[in-house]
Amino acid sequence: MAKSEDEKDLKQADIEEETEAEEFADADQTQEEAKDKSEETQAKSVEEPAVDPLADLQAALEKKDDELLRAQAEIQNIQSRNAREIQNIRKYDGQKLAEAILPVVDNLERALAVEVGDDDQVAQIHKGVEITLKTLKQALTTNGIQEVGQVGDNFDPNTMQGVQSVPAEGKIKADQVATVLQKGYVLQDRIIRPAMVAVAQ
Repeated sequence: MAKSEDEKDLKQADIEEETEAEEFADADQTQEEAKDKSEETQAKSVEEPAVDPLADLQAALEKKDDELLRAQAEIQNIQSRNAREIQNIRKYDGQKLAEAILPVVDNLERALAVEVGDDDQVAQIHKGVEITLKTLKQALTTNGIQEVGQVGDNFDPNTMQGVQSVPAEGKIKADQVATVLQKGYVLQDRIIRPAMVAVAQ
């Protein structure tokens, strides 16, 4: 009986020792976990600097300032483009009308090239055509439209179209206009119609 009690006491002592060992192990593990968490928190605090609301607001303000400057520059560009377009519209306003009138001028010049003869009635008609042509040309000049391509002018490929070559004779030298087949016209600095010419070679 005494032996049984002694065995029981021994078992009880072993259980108590195991429990104490487990408690020590749990305590060590808890300390290690706490230490790991502490180290992790410190690492995060080193890696992730503290958020500064003032710096964020400053960055946002700088971004808005940049966007505002870009928008203002774009507005200025649009205004400049519009101003140039309006200027061009005013500058070349009469181009379509001039293009429509030029064939009339050509026909009147052809009519005046015909010999009048002795008929007074034909002479009066000729005089009326001459006045009409003069008035039309004056209207073209007033609106900035000028003739280009005269006999004796140096050939200019920008304003003239050479349709044939002829031998240079008399006062006409090489690369000069020998004959004007159709007059050319410019509006300000824009070609409405190039002159069709024969060039001396």
